[in-house]
Amino acid sequence: MRCIVTGGAGFIGSHLVDRLLVDGHQVVVLDNLSTGREENLPKEYWKLPDLEFSKQDVASTPCSLDYKDVDWVFHLAGLADIVPSIEKPLDYFRANVTGTVNVLEASRLAGVKRFVYAASSSCYGIPTEYPTPEEATINPQYPYALTKYLGEQCIMHWNRVYGLPTISLRLFNVYGPRRRATGAYGAVMGVFLKQKLEGQPFTVVGDGNQKRDFIYVSDVVDAFVKAVESNMSGEILNIGSMNPQSINYLVELLGGSVVYTPERPGEPKMTHASNLNAYCKLGWEPRVSFEEGIKVTLEHIEDLRDAPLWTPEKIDKATSEWFRRLR
Repeated sequence: MRCIVTGGAGFIGSHLVDRLLVDGHQVVVLDNLSTGREENLPKEYWKLPDLEFSKQDVASTPCSLDYKDVDWVFHLAGLADIVPSIEKPLDYFRANVTGTVNVLEASRLAGVKRFVYAASSSCYGIPTEYPTPEEATINPQYPYALTKYLGEQCIMHWNRVYGLPTISLRLFNVYGPRRRATGAYGAVMGVFLKQKLEGQPFTVVGDGNQKRDFIYVSDVVDAFVKAVESNMSGEILNIGSMNPQSINYLVELLGGSVVYTPERPGEPKMTHASNLNAYCKLGWEPRVSFEEGIKVTLEHIEDLRDAPLWTPEKIDKATSEWFRRLR
């Protein structure tokens, strides 16, 4: 198949490109490199006739030529992280909503056969039901969560109105090599790995007993492939491990000292996916254990050499004003 992967130079996107090339598909990567990195695509890839790269911002009007004769579109481009979305909501609406609509419309006009969207489990906010099913109450707590959910609503709308075959995968806490680590204060895994690399204590929020549904990146990629190869359309599926792990256990596996920082509003005590639909409808289930995934991730810790180091003082300065707005 001829595929487009938006955000294909990013964390999850580059792993998906790996898999598609190994499976024998042709891949066009669209990425503006605002958070993705060319280094995420190995040097040998650039010589392959089955890989094309276009530095492109999908939130601008996309070039329809990129979508010509394309069978599958995987839409992973967008902005992530909680804190920056609170400070710059318009950037997030542009990237995650306008960008999604642009890719949808280009796909519709080109007659794309399958469209798979990387949604976010953050749409559930602070869940009242565990494991959390797709039918749970939607309650976004910050602009990142809201814009990812609005993007998902757009792809469902294009399915109903235009018949574009779309599937949305609500990803839980994805981790693994090439994990994004930008200048913004972001996901716990990237923060901790940089602290580990620099021999600094881990900044654990609250008492560390909160749990997250960590899912290894290769399992997520497998879900994307199974989704695009399926006959489903207009479906929303959770993709998590169904085995939440505490932050304290993560620290234990990484190995190192700890300093504790205050709890923050708008963050759940636990994320816990119900994967029942993904299992029944796709035959998908996670295969990589948390322990194995952390071991492999640590083997690639040098990838974070240029990432920012977050200390308690820097975290407090970067987040106190923004999170106060959520109280």
